Amino acid sequence: MIMTRGHKIFNFINIILLGALGLSMVLPLIHIIAQSLSNNVAINAGQVSLWPVGFTLGSYKLILQDPTIWLGFRNSVIITVFGTFINLFMTTTLAYPLSRPEYLFRKSILIMVLFTLIFSAPLIPNYLLVKQLGLLNTLWALMLPMAISAFNLFVMRSFFLNLPVELLDSGRMDGCGEFRILWNIVLPLSKPAMATMGIMYAVGHWNRYAEAVFYIDHRNWIPLQVRLREIVFTDQFGQSDVSSELMLFLSPEGIKMAVIVVATIPILLVYPFLQKHFIQGMMVGSVKS
Repeated sequence: MIMTRGHKIFNFINIILLGALGLSMVLPLIHIIAQSLSNNVAINAGQVSLWPVGFTLGSYKLILQDPTIWLGFRNSVIITVFGTFINLFMTTTLAYPLSRPEYLFRKSILIMVLFTLIFSAPLIPNYLLVKQLGLLNTLWALMLPMAISAFNLFVMRSFFLNLPVELLDSGRMDGCGEFRILWNIVLPLSKPAMATMGIMYAVGHWNRYAEAVFYIDHRNWIPLQVRLREIVFTDQFGQSDVSSELMLFLSPEGIKMAVIVVATIPILLVYPFLQKHFIQGMMVGSVKS
């Protein structure tokens, strides 16, 4: 393809705009990391920008000595791993039959799902439902009520609609049941869609905060984001003797930044493993059959 002058100008403007957008997202994170690695004198004097001043790992040492941080981290990992598995299982097993025209009541179920996408239940009915199910003060309260996202369901269904019908018919001719067709034919072809949905669900679970505040009172089951909120807004740090000594030489702002980094890095590490599928899966549902 021959690049015209208009194409070159368009590409140049795209590079400038996307580069500026990328910097606007990366620079705040770099600033947070720099503050988390700087001493209290530099932070209090406002000398830290994009590079640590007075390098120290004291803030990380302090928060990693706090057992509540590890407790919240454990709970967030459990919620993210099991919650994402539940999401993918429930979304896939509902999206597949809704994508096949031969199934009865398909349109009725789609209308009901669409209704939940447009109108969502208020907080009090949700709380009463979770309470009646006996899920209060359990991690299940942060996984089961949001097992299926209506938006992700429609995206996954659209992906299944674009699969060749001949493949499914060939499986039926070979004597495969619907579950075997889904497991052996549909899912292997759906890795991009599964990766995309998995990242969306996982990020949502990792950042789960409001539901934890409403449904969980027991300190042993609070996720990392709730503990992060306590540190950032109420300055509730660890209370050990070692922590008290460290805090004499650390800035509360530096400690808060370190907690933000610790809470952000784990979910960022997941992306490289799913990147090849995620890039392809970004176009999931964009073509309507």
